[in-house]
Amino acid sequence: LPEGMEERTKGKGMIIRGWAPQVLILDHQATGGFVTHCGWNSLLEGVAAGLPMVTWPVGAEQFYNEKLVTQVLRTGVSVGAKRHVKVMEDFISREKVEKAVREVLVGEEAEERRRRAKKLSEMAKAAVEEGG
Repeated sequence: LPEGMEERTKGKGMIIRGWAPQVLILDHQATGGFVTHCGWNSLLEGVAAGLPMVTWPVGAEQFYNEKLVTQVLRTGVSVGAKRHVKVMEDFISREKVEKAVREVLVGEEAEERRRRAKKLSEMAKAAVEEGG
């Protein structure tokens, strides 16, 4: 972390060192969306939490998983990553990230995305119940 970061964020946020309790964070009422690298476990956790997603794949099967979220389930917006990240020059601009976050959180399309995400969450939870 940059020097002084902890002091500047004291009382405004939280810095978690080590493994973050992702499921608890995703299930928190203040969490409105999920920026994800599109790993399968993360996608399942996002679906179970009923959250719309900002997708940012970096390698392996993540690009296929992104297609599922953005084109099939239609609960996510891509930041525009097009290939496996191998070098530092392969980056996504802050403007693209901001645009995707806004698309997930603001507007009528965002509300529709959120409705679909909530419905998927209900279906996922019902599927793991007895008789589901």
